[in-house]
Amino acid sequence: MPGTKVAIIIGSDSDWPVMEACREQLLELGVDCDVEIMSAHRTPEKVHEFARTVRERGIEVIVAAAGLAAALAGTLAALTTRPVIGVPLDTGPLRGVDALLSTVQMPPGVPVATVGIGKAGARNAAVLAAQILALHDPVLDEALKKFKRKQAETVDKKNQALRERLTRG
Repeated sequence: MPGTKVAIIIGSDSDWPVMEACREQLLELGVDCDVEIMSAHRTPEKVHEFARTVRERGIEVIVAAAGLAAALAGTLAALTTRPVIGVPLDTGPLRGVDALLSTVQMPPGVPVATVGIGKAGARNAAVLAAQILALHDPVLDEALKKFKRKQAETVDKKNQALRERLTRG
């Protein structure tokens, strides 16, 4: 897809309700993204083909989300030189701890930047991807600064509201 900067790769369509937050955050920051479903275990050929063609697709950062054994991010990181951000999903009996460990414990030379489990991790993956892209994109850098200011203003407003409630007793 021309113009695409970030690819969001999910291991299953059941991952979309969480990872939709990643796409929304990227779009809010003005970052183009593409979404595809592929599995390191169930569609390994598709994962390999995708990794071989990331440059031609205009992809600069990959966000890969998976639960359970969560091999997707590591497999992609092994097959490409593009940065990979792993989002462990809170599926299965261990509530995402297994996915977290599978994503974060990579061998030397195969890094996966790993964010938190679930929807907060999905949003943070989007912000991290944007920060990577902003290293060479001043417009995106400004969008991130505005985003950070807005976050601070929201906290300030909530703090002021709390103080007013406490003062009223």
